[in-house]
Amino acid sequence: MLRSPETGSSFAELLAQRPFVLFWLARLSGTIANQMLMVAVAWQMYDITGSAWDLGLVGLFQFVPALAMTLPAGHVVDRLHRGKVFAACMIAQALVALLLLAAIPGDFATRGLLLGVSIVFGIARAFQQPAQQALTPQLVPPPLLLRAIALSTSGVQTAIICGPALGGVLYTVGAMTVYSTGMILLLIAFGLTLAVHYAHQPSHSASTLRSVFAGVSFVWTNKVLLGAMSLDLFAVLLGGATALLPIFARDILATGPVGLGLLRSAPAVGALTMSLVLARWPLQERVGHRMLACVAAFGVCMIVFGLSSSFTLSLLALAVSGAVDNVSVVIRLTLMQLETPDEMRGRVAAVNTIFIGASNQLGEFESGATAALFGPVGSVVLGGIGTLLVAASWIRLFPDLARRDRMK
Repeated sequence: MLRSPETGSSFAELLAQRPFVLFWLARLSGTIANQMLMVAVAWQMYDITGSAWDLGLVGLFQFVPALAMTLPAGHVVDRLHRGKVFAACMIAQALVALLLLAAIPGDFATRGLLLGVSIVFGIARAFQQPAQQALTPQLVPPPLLLRAIALSTSGVQTAIICGPALGGVLYTVGAMTVYSTGMILLLIAFGLTLAVHYAHQPSHSASTLRSVFAGVSFVWTNKVLLGAMSLDLFAVLLGGATALLPIFARDILATGPVGLGLLRSAPAVGALTMSLVLARWPLQERVGHRMLACVAAFGVCMIVFGLSSSFTLSLLALAVSGAVDNVSVVIRLTLMQLETPDEMRGRVAAVNTIFIGASNQLGEFESGATAALFGPVGSVVLGGIGTLLVAASWIRLFPDLARRDRMK
C-alpha cells in the first residue's frame, strides 16, 4: 500500500539539509556527465567497428576491473572520508574525458583506447557506488532516510534522462563537444562534493582482510538482502538491452544519435516518474510481493521492446520498464540501509555494487554475445523470458523476501 508520508518528514525538512542538497547536486552533475560519455563511447565504438561484439566488450571491460576492486573499495569507503572518495572518482573521470577529447584531433581515438577508458570507468565506479550509497544516511536524520533515498533516486534518474539525450544531441555536433561538456560537469561535481561536510567516523573494524569480506558474510546470512540483490542481478543481467540500443536505433528503428539518446533516456523517464510517486507515497506494505511483481513486469516490457518495430512503442516499453524497475531499486536500497549498521555500510554497499555491476556491465556483454548468436531481437526477447522465469523462481528460493510485508 502507498501511504502519505508523515508530517515530520516533509520535503522542506529534507531540502534544509545543506550537505545532502550539495551531494545531491554533485551526484546529478556527475551522473549526467557519465551518461553522456557512455553514449559517446558506445556510438564511437560502433562507428569504428560496426560490431555488436565490441559493444558488449565495452561493458565487459568496465565490469571485470570493477568486480576486482569493489570489495577493497568498500573497505576504503568505511575507513576514509566518503565524500573525498567520491570526489576522487569525479576527477578521475574528468581526466578520462580530457583524454578522449584529445584523442580525436590527435588521431588516436581507436578501438583499443575506448576499451582502455572503459577499464578506468569501471574502476572509478567501483569506488563511487559504495561511497555515495554509504554517505547518504550520514547526511540526513533517520526519519528522513526513506524520503532521501527516493529523492536521491529521482535525481539519478533525472540525470540518466538528461545525460543520454544531451549526449546524443551534442554528438550530432561532434564527439569532442560531448567529451568537453562531460569534463566540465565532472569538475563541477568534484567541487560540490568537496563542500560537503559531515561527522566522519571511520570504522575501526575495517582493518583486516577478514573485515574486507565482512560485507559478503553479512549479505549471505541476511536472506532478505541476498534475495533482493540477486533478484536485481539476474533480472537486469538477462533482461537488459542497453548495449544493443545503438543497433536498435540504427538498424531496426531507423533513427540516429538523437534517437539513441532518447532510447537510453526512456527507462529513466519512467523511473523518475515512479521515484517521485514513491517519495510522495512511500511503500509500506507487501514490499516483497511488489518487488517480485515489478521484476516480472520488467521482463514483459523487454519482450515488447524486442518485438517492436515502432519507435514510439519502443520508447513506451522502455519507459514502463524503468518505472517498474525503480520500485525494485528503492525497496532494495531502503532494505539495505535499514538493516545494515553504519560502520559496515561501505562494505555492504560494495557488495551491492558488485551485484549492480554484474547486472549492468556483464549484462551488456551477455547482450552483445547473444545478439551475435541470435540477433538483437532474439537476444532481447529471450532475456525478457528469462527475467520472468527468475521472478517466478525467487518466490520459492527466497520465501522470506516474497513474504516481506514492511521495510522494517
